[in-house]
Amino acid sequence: MTETQQDKIRCDACPVLCYIREGLRGACDRYANDGGRLVRVDPHILIERTVEEGGRLVPFLDRSKDWDGSIVAQPGTFVTAIGAGTTYPDYKPAPFIVSSEVEGVDMITVVTEGIFSYCGVKVKIDTDRHLGPECAPVRVNGEQIGHVTTAEYGSQMLSLGGVRHLTGGSKKEGRVTCESLLALCNCQSLEVEVDGGARVVIAAGQAPVINGQLEERMRVGCGSATIGMFAKQWLGLVDEVVVVDDHITGVLSEHQAGKFLDVPETGVRIKGHRSTPGRYFKVAQPGTGWGGTDLTDPLAILKPFDAKTAWPGLRLFMVSTTGEHFAYFELDEVLAPVEKDLPPALRLSVERIAENCEPALSTVLFMGGAGGSLRAGVTENPVRLTRSVKDALTRVTCGGAPVYVWPGGGITFMADVTRLPANAFGYVPTPALVAPIEFTMRRDDYQALGGHMDEVRKLSDVEAHRAARRVAAWPDNPWPLERKS
Repeated sequence: MTETQQDKIRCDACPVLCYIREGLRGACDRYANDGGRLVRVDPHILIERTVEEGGRLVPFLDRSKDWDGSIVAQPGTFVTAIGAGTTYPDYKPAPFIVSSEVEGVDMITVVTEGIFSYCGVKVKIDTDRHLGPECAPVRVNGEQIGHVTTAEYGSQMLSLGGVRHLTGGSKKEGRVTCESLLALCNCQSLEVEVDGGARVVIAAGQAPVINGQLEERMRVGCGSATIGMFAKQWLGLVDEVVVVDDHITGVLSEHQAGKFLDVPETGVRIKGHRSTPGRYFKVAQPGTGWGGTDLTDPLAILKPFDAKTAWPGLRLFMVSTTGEHFAYFELDEVLAPVEKDLPPALRLSVERIAENCEPALSTVLFMGGAGGSLRAGVTENPVRLTRSVKDALTRVTCGGAPVYVWPGGGITFMADVTRLPANAFGYVPTPALVAPIEFTMRRDDYQALGGHMDEVRKLSDVEAHRAARRVAAWPDNPWPLERKS
């Protein structure tokens, strides 16, 4: 891996090919010159299958087998790619090809830290607040690192990274994009700014901060769904309910739920596009106000009440889809809404809406495509690895965490970054992200796809390596070595 140049050694772990002096690290901070030897700075992570009992970690006891007299069974160990090193350049086998026995079956796990130029993150932000127009650039320090993509139910979505931002723009754009992806994948906070929209602080598994305001909850549903869920609880307490929502604003008396409960017509008239009875689109512009609209005054979406149907004293309740905004009105003699104090019985309704809202979180999914050097590090005939993954003969994991492998060509996968061990991701200054990936299969399947059988080493040899560090398995993750039924 090294080539001497006076008092330096050359690292070929990525295309940068750093020459590293004694006692110093390369540009990626992952490799260093230790007495003329190229060494990996951070430890190689091994995951231990353990269970918590009485506040301490103990190995799992396999209840499917007869007790052999020992206190507990030995814990399972899974060799991750975190800290393992890379296959770059392409001709080298993966740094660790490990054999282990699982329920009497010989298994092979091939691990490598992939250098991903084709990678990014998909960010789900639980909020109704308008972050920016669809396709609007998302920036960090003025550099575009991605864009706003299509919103989902109760959440706004960002697509960040990708090869065009990493390598297709200026050097600064690539560097900022790489730094931003690294922070998000390692569950650190990142502040982004959307053109024509909001400033958002994102950290995987934590509530987003939008324009300086901590988001507490995502909506219980759209305005129509909220009507359907709570219509019966409003019966007798109020004459009309309008649930304000940027997508579908609901009106109780017109809604099918109201009709089912014999709620009489109230003469309420809503600005916007009427879809089906009790459901209205485009009542206002998107924003950070009521129900994800730009409204600060909910009465702005009401036309004058129909005098043929409405009556003085009519009780009108307006609320947002999170219960964050609410107001109570009664019609005066000229059928104009006059705001009143919220009756205690309706306050319980507001609290019930809020109770049914899930906590707002930011979710970060790493997405990458396993290409050339990755597959060549596993087999001499790379397409066979792809076929093996598609045929479910090979399990793909990312730092021991489960992944979703996309259908179609190639090995394109996504992983929830909160399910990996801490600081599982790195970078190289090409720029590209470095992410762990493991392929696990039966030994005979590995041999059949043209695997590097001469490079296979025993699990016990890897466990004895002085640079290895053991961490407990994430309790919600399936065990990577568990055989599929």
